[in-house]
Parts: sequence; C-alpha cells; structure tokens
Amino acid sequence: MTSFEDADTEETVTCLQITVYHPGQLQSGIFQSIRFYNREKLCSSEVVKFGRNSNICHYTFQDKQVSRVQFSLQLFKKFDSSVLSFEIKNMSKKTSLLVDNKELGYLNKTDLPYKCMVRFGEYQFLIEKEDGESLEIFETQFILSPRSLLQENNWPLQKPIPEDGSYSSCSTQNTSPTEMDENEL
Repeated sequence: MTSFEDADTEETVTCLQITVYHPGQLQSGIFQSIRFYNREKLCSSEVVKFGRNSNICHYTFQDKQVSRVQFSLQLFKKFDSSVLSFEIKNMSKKTSLLVDNKELGYLNKTDLPYKCMVRFGEYQFLIEKEDGESLEIFETQFILSPRSLLQENNWPLQKPIPEDGSYSSCSTQNTSPTEMDENEL
C-alpha cells in the first residue's frame, strides 16, 4: 500500500464565522488584538472567553466599557446527535447580552442558533455556524464589517417601530411636520 492509502481520512471542522461591528472600531482600535480573516483552530474542550482581560480571555476588546470577561462560548454535543453545538453564556455582572432578541443576564446561557445576532452595548456580532465532523477541534474566523450589522442584515431592532413604520433618525427627508389629508395615505 502507498502512504496515500494509509493516510488518515481528513475530517471537516466545525467553524464559527463571527462578523463584528462597533461604531468606534476605526478610531479606537477596539479589535486590534483580533486576527481577522484567518481561521484559528481551537480545542473542542476549551471554553472560549471574550472580554478585555487578556490573561483570561482568548479574544480581547481594547475597551474599558467591556467587562473583564463579557461572554463565553462552549462546544457540546447534544444527546443522540453527531452535530456539534455551542452554548453562549453571559459572564458580565453589569451588562445584559442579547442573543437575537433573547436577553441573558449574568450567568444565563442559551444554545447558539446556526445564525444569530449577539449584542451588548454598541457591539454587534453576527455568528454563523458551519458544521463539521471533527470532535477534537473547531475553528473561528473573524470578519470586520464596515457597517452596522443590524442595518446590513435587516435585523429586527429592540426599539418599538412607530406607527408610520419609519425611524426619524434614519430618514433623510425633511423632518419638519407636514399637513396631509387622510386620503393621501
């Protein structure tokens, strides 16, 4: 037999693609410690922490508004399933974490959907999971978005929508009141 025939079968690897956005990302260097566009391999038993403390967190944000440990991701396998899943846990005592529109308080956790928006403060993370076969490792890949992910992906906002269905802050038209007949609606 040749070495090709003896070689182990290469397994596909579960990957979390994390697109990030913060309105001050260009001026403040908030994400300077994150390597964008590279896939990073991590051990499946590792709890991946995000926050500002570089001694504890795998991914750090250079921002005093962020907790030392803001949130964590942990890989697990559901009973009777071969697919790896992630759970996300809020580790901040002072800030809630929004996963889609589910609010997580301190130490609350939830299963991470295949595609979801994670938010705290002005931070936005679009997390998308790509399934793989390996139970030993998984990968993360970060992408920096130049625009708000909420607007770019038409994600529902937490704010109630006014009766006319538009936000005055988003309108580029004249915002002074105009008189209108009911039949013009």
